[in-house]
Amino acid sequence: MTDRVVASTAAEAGADAPTDDLAEVVTRLLGRKPMGRFSVVVARPDGTPAVLRNAPLLDDGRPMPTTFWLADPALNKAIGTLEAEGGVKAAEAAIPAADIAATHARADARRAAELPAGHDGPAPSGGVGGTRQGVKCLHAHYANWLAGDEDPVGAWVDARLRLVGRHWRDDRGDAA
Repeated sequence: MTDRVVASTAAEAGADAPTDDLAEVVTRLLGRKPMGRFSVVVARPDGTPAVLRNAPLLDDGRPMPTTFWLADPALNKAIGTLEAEGGVKAAEAAIPAADIAATHARADARRAAELPAGHDGPAPSGGVGGTRQGVKCLHAHYANWLAGDEDPVGAWVDARLRLVGRHWRDDRGDAA
């Protein structure tokens, strides 16, 4: 698992605003400006951000339900194809519901622990990608897995991507 993680500590959960250069790179990858603080927790071998770790609150104070965000366009496209081919239902059928629930519980607890001390406003809830149960988004689970969580859905996605010749360390940058 350690070969997946570039950085993943609570201190790097977005406590500081990203540099202007990093914000520009991420804006290009996402196709829009980030709405809150973030850090890069997984990068391609060439240094291009692959997974972002979002602060639990956006700049305007609204909750951000997705801690780990897959920023890599080629992986996003490959996983989108997997979802379009029934990947969400296939993952739910292949992975015990209790294992998925445990993943959501860990994600919820981790994000809650990152809220500012004394925060009493709206807070994000749910697990991976804000989901309370089951699988909503393979992208969010894959980002969660790449960031180091024992996410069985993310591992399932990784195995499927490898079958079609896609791996997160593949720095070709082309779509699947």
